[in-house]
Amino acid sequence: MSTTAEPRVSVGDAHRIVHHGIARRRQRRIVTFVCLLVVLFLSILVSCAMGQYPISVPDVMRGFFAHFGWAREPTDPVVISTLWSIRFPRIVLGLVVGAALGVAGTVMQAVFSNPLAEPGVIGVSSGASVGASLAMVFAPTALAGFGVPVAAFVSGLAAALIVYFLSRSGGRAEVLTLVLTGIAVTAVCSALTSMATYIAPTTARDQIVFWQMGSLNGATWTQAATVAVVVGVGVSWAWHISAKLDTLALGERAAGHVGINVQSLRISSIVLAALLTSAAVAYAGVISFVGLIVPHVLRLAIGPSNRYLVPASMLGGALLITLSDIAARNLVAFSDLPIGIFTALVGGPTFFILLRRRIRPGGHS
Repeated sequence: MSTTAEPRVSVGDAHRIVHHGIARRRQRRIVTFVCLLVVLFLSILVSCAMGQYPISVPDVMRGFFAHFGWAREPTDPVVISTLWSIRFPRIVLGLVVGAALGVAGTVMQAVFSNPLAEPGVIGVSSGASVGASLAMVFAPTALAGFGVPVAAFVSGLAAALIVYFLSRSGGRAEVLTLVLTGIAVTAVCSALTSMATYIAPTTARDQIVFWQMGSLNGATWTQAATVAVVVGVGVSWAWHISAKLDTLALGERAAGHVGINVQSLRISSIVLAALLTSAAVAYAGVISFVGLIVPHVLRLAIGPSNRYLVPASMLGGALLITLSDIAARNLVAFSDLPIGIFTALVGGPTFFILLRRRIRPGGHS
């Protein structure tokens, strides 16, 4: 009776296969980063040029370099004032806000080991809405105009910490308990925001509603610089712990065996995500789905390694906000629509598609 010999793979062939896979993955990462940088640069140019007062791309470039004395100023003096007083600070604020939300989403998905997680899970956005709403009603001019963003920042961070400590049991905070506690805290925060909206005067009420939909309107260099400092620290922190987050993906027990304090890593990551999200919404308002879509899509492109996913999500979030802002400023003439409308229009269907992929038989990750 004859037997059929099973094909065997030699050690050399196995090494070649592994090296080929690593090379392909590296190539995909390089292509993804190059595409993100090129498209982001082109989007910034388009955002600078388009608006109620159109500016040609050469004038945009001259207006930028002339500020540093590297080129002659454009013949129209309005170009300089429009770029440096209105568009440049707005674009820079959008870049840092998008970067913050993208990285915050990456951290949350790594901590919960769930690609459908986002900063809203721990109540940061709803908590920030409470602080901002109350500040708009009772102290809109407090702290020399910084009252609203400071209140949003503090309340968003407080909501995240409340969720974490309420979900702890026996010195531990399980993922499912965190999510359910976040839902409960979000419900309470939404009720408080609705109450503030109800008692607010007409002007404050309109401001609250517009703030909850997200907008970069009225951005200043002070706002952009303030958020940039916080986001710079947060992104550096996220990249620093990216290797530990990769180990956490192998399971709590495996992470513990290599000396990682899982609970300490989890709470520090939640604080980090809350810090980034609170800094973003402090001036731009609540912008949904960025922290959900960007890391998830980029993970499909470059893999799950947070060492690469953190900087990629930073670029991807900045790109999504820049494109959304272009649409918000130019879709309707002489109008400045909320950015949250466009991120939700993109994020809603994307979330549904990703959810269907996960619940489809064989699609569980």
